[in-house]
Amino acid sequence: MSGEDDEDDYMNMTFDDPAPTTESSVQRAERLKKESRARGVIKSKAELAQEEAAAREKALSTSLLDDPRSKKSKGLAMMAKMGFKGGSLGKKTEDGENSSKSEPIQISMKEDRGGIGLDNEKKRKLREAFEERDAKSVKVDPNEYRERMRAEREDARLEVQLHAAQRTAERLDDEKAGKDTADATSSSEEAEAEVEASDSKPRPISSRPLKSFPVVYRGLIRHREEKERDRRMRHDLEQSLSRLPTYESGDEDDDDKKALGKKQTVYETADDLDEVDEELDEFNALDPGTRLSRLVMYLRETHWYCFWCKMAYPDAELDGCPGLTEEDHD
Repeated sequence: MSGEDDEDDYMNMTFDDPAPTTESSVQRAERLKKESRARGVIKSKAELAQEEAAAREKALSTSLLDDPRSKKSKGLAMMAKMGFKGGSLGKKTEDGENSSKSEPIQISMKEDRGGIGLDNEKKRKLREAFEERDAKSVKVDPNEYRERMRAEREDARLEVQLHAAQRTAERLDDEKAGKDTADATSSSEEAEAEVEASDSKPRPISSRPLKSFPVVYRGLIRHREEKERDRRMRHDLEQSLSRLPTYESGDEDDDDKKALGKKQTVYETADDLDEVDEELDEFNALDPGTRLSRLVMYLRETHWYCFWCKMAYPDAELDGCPGLTEEDHD
């Protein structure tokens, strides 16, 4: 048995790795081919930046004293004579030891071309701007904002209805007075389109005093006359600037001079067009709903006309009209 124990156990035997053999020509060719293929790969900007950062960190973490060439440096030899030791950056204390930091001062890479204090100045101005904005900003209640926007939209809608009611009242007054709807005091859409489309044949401006019109649509007349007067003045100015010098002839009468542009046209406007109208100012100061209500009542009482029904009734009772307001006609 003892002889059998002395025999080698081939099942549990361990063998050391053989010594590495030299690189064959085929292996060398494969290695060079892989290296060449790796050098041919174009790296992205992110990869290059990552490699630069890794190389910088490695260089910063490696001490120059570990470099074999530093042992031959005369500068390091002189610093060692003055008490410098590897890994110390401070001055000597009273005990003769160096009070130093274990790590060097971290560097901060500056990538722009601004001055050293530019970043601090930008941060200060940005902080002051935010503080000023926060001081001026007022917190708005969402419900209040929605209510204000709803009121503005409602006022705009009432203004459109008010303008239509003013034109209706003016038209009915003209028809009642027996005037032509194309006259200067007419507010029909056809007359307004004709005025805007024709510069050579401007319609005459009414010389009737503005205060003789009802205040409910007096603002419409005033705005129209001011617009027409400005348009005619601008037309005369353009004609005078584009007109060539002319000579005076004794055979020309007033009509010839006017046709040739030698005689300036004098426009007759309302006498009180440039005067202050306090009654109109008070009416315009009212909210659109109140002005529209007064205009609707004027149409009903003066012409037996319902603005919401869009029709005139035979008597003042307005029999068949649902009511005075727009909600009554829904």
